[in-house]
Amino acid sequence: MRSPHPIPTHPHPYDVPYEEPPAPPTTHRRTGRRRRRGRFFSGLPFALKTVASLLVLAAFLTLADRWAVLYAEHRAADTLKDRLRLTAAPEVEIDGFPFLPQLVGKRLDSVKVTVPDVAADRVTLAAVSATAHDIRLDGDGPTSVRGARVPRLDGDVLLSFADMNRELGASQVSFTGAGRDRVAVRGTLPVAGHDLRLRADVRVARDGERGVDTRIGGMRLDIGELATYRPGTRPSQGLHLTRASATALARETRKARAVLAVPSVVRALGVPDATVREAQRSDTALSRLTGRPEFVRQAMRLNLLDLALAHPELLDRLGLDPALLDALSRLTRPVLADRLSLGFRLPEPPSGELRLRDVRVAKDGIRVSVEGSGLAVGP
Repeated sequence: MRSPHPIPTHPHPYDVPYEEPPAPPTTHRRTGRRRRRGRFFSGLPFALKTVASLLVLAAFLTLADRWAVLYAEHRAADTLKDRLRLTAAPEVEIDGFPFLPQLVGKRLDSVKVTVPDVAADRVTLAAVSATAHDIRLDGDGPTSVRGARVPRLDGDVLLSFADMNRELGASQVSFTGAGRDRVAVRGTLPVAGHDLRLRADVRVARDGERGVDTRIGGMRLDIGELATYRPGTRPSQGLHLTRASATALARETRKARAVLAVPSVVRALGVPDATVREAQRSDTALSRLTGRPEFVRQAMRLNLLDLALAHPELLDRLGLDPALLDALSRLTRPVLADRLSLGFRLPEPPSGELRLRDVRVAKDGIRVSVEGSGLAVGP
């Protein structure tokens, strides 16, 4: 009898025959190369670590050296401020690397000190910059420096035109360079309620070993287009009419007759008395007298200050303010020169020598080169 469920004819999975995978290709040459590379790089990580450690150590040493420099510069700035009685701490730059060996040896290559806004007589020095060379430190150790000896020093001093304009000119007078040793002064000067135009030339020169001297020349004050005042006692100095006002005087009959009525003026003009009397009676004779070219030149030579003192009634005729003339009579040459003086002297150091080497006028102000020797800071 046949079974109702036929038996499958496909084989069982475990009855499948086993086959080994193919062997990989031989790589004898490449394996040897890898082994040789491993032996070649086996010592490299230690070398890298050594170099990295040295670099880190050098960085820390450099950082420590720079920190020591900053600390020393700060301490030196505070010390100089106290010893020199400065309003602000100066800027100190210690040169040379490394710094710590110099400090241990108590000898620095060079130190640059910059001090701003130093008072010097009537002016303020915008910047005083000096570099000390071969400094010898005094103290028992690197952390107990009591002072320093400076065998040699050189520096520069700047007297700024901007500071001079603010301090001396009061924003009304300006100072500008006009050559290697000259300064031009231009602006206005208030006198007795009048703003007079000011002109002057200042010559700058060295005064001895530590002083800067200024000589004022070409001083003049213009009273509009009416007159010009030059302080001094020479014939060309004093208060004189300008050419424009002298020409106007010659054309104005009333003013001309008022001036010719003063005997001292007539003598100064060199006009004969008969000619003056005729000019006072006749307009034609007056025009003939004042129309001469030499009359304008002679009128410009009159010193109006002398005329005003002798005949004050003529002031209104000429359009001059009596208070202004009185103030100008007191504004002598020394007084005006003192108001424009730029001179100053370097302070005398406690020890050693500090002297001027050169003085010149630059674009930004007066620059002075200084040098010193045998200087000391501290006890």
